[in-house]
Amino acid sequence: MHKSHITSARMRRVIKRGIVTTTALAAVAGVVAPVAVVATASDAVASAAGVSTDEKQRVDAAAVVHLDPSPDVLLLSDRDFVHALWQKAKDAGENLESVRLAAEAAMISGSADDQVRFITTGIHEAYEVDKQREKDRSDADRAARLAKSQALIAVGIPASPDLLGLSDDNFVRAVMKHEAAGPEVKDAAAKALAGDAAAWREFITNGAREAHQRDVANELKDLEQKNREEAERRKELAARKNAAALFGTTPSEAQLSLSDDNFIRELLRGMPLSQEGRYEGPSPELYAAAQRAVLSSDPADWKKFIHTGAEEAYKLDDKKRREKIVLANKLLAQQRTAAADPAVNPAYVAAGLKATKGDDAEAVTNFLKEETQYRLKRQSLQASNMNGWYIRQSDADAGEAFLAPVDAKGKQTDREDATWVIVPALAKGSSAGQCYSFESARKRGYYLAQKDLRVKMLPDDDSDAFRKNATWCARKNAFGSGVSFESASLPGRWLRQFWGDLYAADKSGKNRFDAADAFAQDATWKISAPLAR
Repeated sequence: MHKSHITSARMRRVIKRGIVTTTALAAVAGVVAPVAVVATASDAVASAAGVSTDEKQRVDAAAVVHLDPSPDVLLLSDRDFVHALWQKAKDAGENLESVRLAAEAAMISGSADDQVRFITTGIHEAYEVDKQREKDRSDADRAARLAKSQALIAVGIPASPDLLGLSDDNFVRAVMKHEAAGPEVKDAAAKALAGDAAAWREFITNGAREAHQRDVANELKDLEQKNREEAERRKELAARKNAAALFGTTPSEAQLSLSDDNFIRELLRGMPLSQEGRYEGPSPELYAAAQRAVLSSDPADWKKFIHTGAEEAYKLDDKKRREKIVLANKLLAQQRTAAADPAVNPAYVAAGLKATKGDDAEAVTNFLKEETQYRLKRQSLQASNMNGWYIRQSDADAGEAFLAPVDAKGKQTDREDATWVIVPALAKGSSAGQCYSFESARKRGYYLAQKDLRVKMLPDDDSDAFRKNATWCARKNAFGSGVSFESASLPGRWLRQFWGDLYAADKSGKNRFDAADAFAQDATWKISAPLAR
């Protein structure tokens, strides 16, 4: 036998003796939780919320997520119907994220009134949020593409699909390297590339255009000493080209020679209007400012718009667009926080509440980042009656899960082996309630799953069978003060430690790990701070 396996086996025997001793001492001290009376599956069904919504309300709710309102679906209890809606919203991904989060919040609350409210009104309100978010996302994508086009036009670089399709950082790099870019543009681009994604976006939206204006101002300053009249002519042309760039167009020589009012009319003519004559593009303030200028009979208003008004209106649009994104992000962060279960993801909920408490847009953005979300869902699972003993695995044990003492100051690998990312259930058809999967913090794509009743850390093979075996449904205070996890693939069997090993067990006595003795404390867990962050 390999030495590491011998060492592991010895370690496990010591751990098991420690568990027996610790449990015995705890029992003598009177701290072991008494075995609770456990409701059977039939009892749970009998006590489930009934049907308090009518057929029309259910059909309308089902239509939102494209759920087939078959007779079987319409006869589900309100709780199970909410779960069916949640499952469809979950399958739809980010397009129905608000609906999914609202359904999760209703399921977490466990309140029959909240479930009815979700079916009758909540799902429709959440869907409106999703529709608005999709529109905002589309507008943002269009605005981002327009900003790239505006930057190219302002600097004097011919726009092309290839350039407009570049990622933000590569776009900045392409502008910096182009022969049309002046010293100020190149310098601003280099500074942006040294920053983060926000710096790239700022260069594209405003930085390139403003840097080009500095390049032009420097040229005009040199020229003014030699030919004041030519300098004024070029200054006027530069102002017109900059204003045109904000409208996403390169003016022709004929347009540049138009009177100020007619030049503005040409800019307006290129803006997209609906059939009713309303402007529906990403720059409403720019459109409105141009309309006010062209409707004025004062030539000073036309010139002011070309030289400064268009820039001011564009920046006001940009400010409002950013504020809208900040508000949308805050709402999304609040929804995600409200839909998370503080009993299972306490660190996640705490971070979400902290990020959304004030007006710190950066804190909200950081909270919503994918990697941040993933890390915040890290937790360690501690035995309810044995402080310092956690569910872990080791390569030496071929991924078998077991209970072991792990110190917060111990080896990094040991702490990672005892840290799990509690993510939404892998199984598509998990039972009503909050169900989760436990992903290894050390090996992404590996989960705690039952196989032949033994719980191991196994790789996701994309099969429905595995995903159900790797799904556990949280039941608060099912047996004692803590959280118990019922197997989604084997209802009635629970995540239990028995002599230090982890099983999907019940109290039937069928297997040695199905012993009724000490079942309550063995199947109850405390969600603890992650040993490895």
